[in-house]
Amino acid sequence: MEKILICDRIVKSFGEGDEKRNVLDGVSVEINEGEFVAVMGPSGSGKSTLMYALSGTDNVNGGKVVFGGKDLSAASENELSDIRRTVMGFVFQQPTMLKNLNILDNIILTSMRDNRKNAAKISEKARGLMKRVGIGELEERRITQVSGGQLQRAGICRALMNSPKIIFGDEPTGALNSVSAQEIMDIFSEINADGTAVMLVTHDAKVAARTERIMFMHDGKIVSELKLPKFDGADMDGRVEKVTVKMREIGI
Repeated sequence: MEKILICDRIVKSFGEGDEKRNVLDGVSVEINEGEFVAVMGPSGSGKSTLMYALSGTDNVNGGKVVFGGKDLSAASENELSDIRRTVMGFVFQQPTMLKNLNILDNIILTSMRDNRKNAAKISEKARGLMKRVGIGELEERRITQVSGGQLQRAGICRALMNSPKIIFGDEPTGALNSVSAQEIMDIFSEINADGTAVMLVTHDAKVAARTERIMFMHDGKIVSELKLPKFDGADMDGRVEKVTVKMREIGI
């Protein structure tokens, strides 16, 4: 399977002098095309910083990040912006959307910026995505008129607009109730089944248990990994137990 993302001994530091601290301390990671990955760890372990480094959102102080054969560490800000916009998708705990726009317009906003001539096609694609994730009837609603789960579905639609090779999710279910969280994970599973790689940062064992590989971080390092078979809807309790056992072993 082709590797789409490789990072080699990356370091990310904050502070100066005696206060300097490596939030990422020589981390090496490879993510394959179509892989479903989770990153877990206690607060301050570096898991979100790792995601931002791998996506080129944050610069590293050492090491190299290569995505699709492109060295992100050597790319300009314009090049990084193009890469993030065209081949990556992002879903956050709290989707950032504009209150003065309806759900559909929020979803297509970024895609329309460089492609206004294809407005009809862009809107058609967005409506198809909205229908796919179960919010097809909400396109005229304002963001204050939908639930948190519905808003997160809209965020996923926005992330999928440019058919990315990988979706990065930073605690994408963290603000949702258990039912909505499960529904969002169902959508991520469907996205992954279509061939899109997914990398989720999470503290939730139930979320991690839906993935195929879990990287556990502590003090800026990946200290362990757990591989699971592709989730087929069965033995969820057994998968969660494997994750929680590993968490206890590491002290998370």
